Amino acid sequence: MDDSPATAVIFDLDGTLVDSEPHYYEAGRRVLAAHGVTDFGWEEHTRFVGIGTRETMETLRAEHRIAAPVEQLLAEKNRSYLELAGRSTPVFDGMRSLVERLHAAAHPLAVASGSSREAIDAVLAGSGLGALLPVRVSAEEVAHGKPEPDVFLEAARRLGRSPGDCVVVEDAPPGAEAARRAGMRCVAVPYVRGAETDEGFASAGLLFAGGQDEFDAGRAYAWITGAGAS
Repeated sequence: MDDSPATAVIFDLDGTLVDSEPHYYEAGRRVLAAHGVTDFGWEEHTRFVGIGTRETMETLRAEHRIAAPVEQLLAEKNRSYLELAGRSTPVFDGMRSLVERLHAAAHPLAVASGSSREAIDAVLAGSGLGALLPVRVSAEEVAHGKPEPDVFLEAARRLGRSPGDCVVVEDAPPGAEAARRAGMRCVAVPYVRGAETDEGFASAGLLFAGGQDEFDAGRAYAWITGAGAS
């Protein structure tokens, strides 16, 4: 393990670092419409925020009785998402500030996401954060997606850290629950309004109940580094 004293920080990507959920919604809507499901709306999409793309498409395929195999649906959604994300995926200002500050202080950093590795790489390349976040884990690379802890444990392994030396930054209850199962502290910044009361966030050590509007990079940095931990 790395002997550096700096806490490792593992970021979720979609809805946490970048506002990509509208792209995922539109990509999913297009795929479902192509297979005869024309009433998929934003509210239904929010059920899957924080859930891996494969698990999402498996559930939607079963619920809507889509005949096409899940691998085909995943490929179609990934193509559509990459087209949308390639145009623009905004980074949350507070998160950019936090990443830059942690990087400057030599904290080991990683991204662990339910997105495909291709999507992770494409979004980070266009965000200006790619060079600061070279360690990346996709749910494609582990046995189980969130709320199982696999992606976070694999990120810790690649960073050379024990789980207890890592902090997760998450926007969704399944991700916060995955952090708990991994034995990691968690900063929670809910993406979906009203989700702050979800029991998945109960174990978060620092919760910004108002989401990105309330997020304070300085406060998060102090908590992660111990100055604000309780």
